[in-house]
Amino acid sequence: MNTAELLTAPLSALADLDITDAAFKANPFSFYARLREEAPVFRVKAPRGQWAWLVTRYDDVLSVLKDDVHYVKNPQQAMTPEQWRKAPKMPSVFGSLSRGLLSLDGADHDRLKVLVHKAFTPRMVGDMASATQTVTDAALDRAIKAGRMDLVTDFALPVPLTIIGRILGVPEEDNPKFNRGMKAFIAIGGSPNPLLIPPMLSFVNYLRGLIKARRREARDDLISALVAAQEQNDQLTDDEILAMVFLLLSAGHETTVNLIGSGTLALSQHPEQLARLRAEPALMKSAVEELVRYVVPAEMASERYATEDMTLSGVTIPRGELVLAVLASANRDPAQFETPDTLDLGRSPNRHLSFGQGMHYCLGAPLSRMEAGIAIGTLLRRAPDLRLSAPAHEVRWRSSFIVRGLESLPVSL
Repeated sequence: MNTAELLTAPLSALADLDITDAAFKANPFSFYARLREEAPVFRVKAPRGQWAWLVTRYDDVLSVLKDDVHYVKNPQQAMTPEQWRKAPKMPSVFGSLSRGLLSLDGADHDRLKVLVHKAFTPRMVGDMASATQTVTDAALDRAIKAGRMDLVTDFALPVPLTIIGRILGVPEEDNPKFNRGMKAFIAIGGSPNPLLIPPMLSFVNYLRGLIKARRREARDDLISALVAAQEQNDQLTDDEILAMVFLLLSAGHETTVNLIGSGTLALSQHPEQLARLRAEPALMKSAVEELVRYVVPAEMASERYATEDMTLSGVTIPRGELVLAVLASANRDPAQFETPDTLDLGRSPNRHLSFGQGMHYCLGAPLSRMEAGIAIGTLLRRAPDLRLSAPAHEVRWRSSFIVRGLESLPVSL
């Protein structure tokens, strides 16, 4: 369904809209603007056949994100026994991944958060800045020599991938194995394809082996820090560490890839803002905040479930049903942002919700901000003649659920 149809078809005809479709990801904003006006809480089909409620107004999105009593992460806690029996389940081989911060509520969540914050510290993120600059320069050295690159696969993807591998403590000789696992992890996020299960299982087993190795011999890396994290004789189990690693791979890698790729595309489409940033490099901190608002590397907050019948903007969401707080819509709500569809790198205030709010605020936000600032800043400085190698309307977007990012972005330098 094209953009014109999304804006003119009766809303009743859009319940089967595929919100994971690549064509929809290219420009979901005009459709979300329609929903904010006509149906701010709208029911659609989600992957795996579930019904989901799209919450699109800023104030409603914020209320969902901050209410951890009525909108919970653990579906079993919200659903009736009958709903739980019918609900789609994660393949049993990945059951341990349900022990992460994004899958738990209440005391279970708070316990993990305390332990994880002992390991994932601001100092650890700060220590990675120099390494990020080195990796960024190496990627650009290769691209400048060639005179062209795919900005996603040759730059936006390998820079944060290398950094998250170093943070976790992946041995250099294991990088090919780690890279293959990450490809499966990223692919399975947008597809229920059973063919992706074997490579994902192999990746899970590799990471389990790495955790066991760090229990035997600690090193100066995040997995060792997670193993050592302790609070009143309470430590993380292997399953909890594994779930935490996957959360960091998503929060500290995948969203950064999308931010660098989509952010660069947005700058190329707004030459006046690109020129402004080149002329004022000190604007980079504000620019990253505006880019993350504008391109939304995570289109929606991760899944939540209503613990009882809840009413938002006059619409009742039944107990146990899936609720999707649409960050991409909240970030363009004119009730919160002046000229929300305008890219303004100096925007202030900028209370975007791209990293969430409340107890599930994105743990990887400082890492993502740091990596994107270095990657985009270095790209603009070292590639002043950067331009797209194809028209913007031909750029390929990924088919995905929660996240929003480019499949490919060919550029010349």
